[in-house]
Amino acid sequence: MSSGYALAHLDQITEMSDGRQPWRPVRHHFGITSFGANTWTGHQAGDRIINEHDEEGDNEELYFVHRGRARFELDGETVDAPEGTFVFAQPGVKRTAFAEEAETTVLALGGTPGQAYEPDGWELWAPVGPLYQEGRYEEAADMARGIVEAHPEYPALLYNLACCESLAGRRDDAVRHLRSAIECSAQLRRLAVEDDDVAAIRDDPAIRELLG
Repeated sequence: MSSGYALAHLDQITEMSDGRQPWRPVRHHFGITSFGANTWTGHQAGDRIINEHDEEGDNEELYFVHRGRARFELDGETVDAPEGTFVFAQPGVKRTAFAEEAETTVLALGGTPGQAYEPDGWELWAPVGPLYQEGRYEEAADMARGIVEAHPEYPALLYNLACCESLAGRRDDAVRHLRSAIECSAQLRRLAVEDDDVAAIRDDPAIRELLG
């Protein structure tokens, strides 16, 4: 970073994957805190670029086909999107996209109207996600702890660590990390009220007080 600006070629941003679609964490790379931004790439024709989802809540997403050609599916409707095409998806629209050509890359931007963006560091959770999904909570907690220590600016990583620790039976660690997470984020505090992952530690007096 120099004089208030930074430059990076797409290929200079480290590619990541959680075992599904590979992406480059643009927002995290630049330290952007006001909106989400990532690129997703299908290295082979036919690869899924954007995982199917519908952005629950009010989050809006704008996609831009940076190179190649993509095929979007939006609420069951197929849309051809050659290089240079913008695709805007409103909240609730089920979406996914596939590469029609090798190395098709899509830039995704997202945010919620009327709300301040709260970066959660989900990009860094990628290597931990498969362990969590497979129920390997102790391994997930061990891996996540190092990530959290390296990136204390993301309360959501602390929250996810607490979830893994709670599920692994590491009560004291889980309580400490959950307290830190929900003290920093009203959104995470609301989530913790009903999240089954932390049900085992909600009876802790300090947690009960924070959750009201």
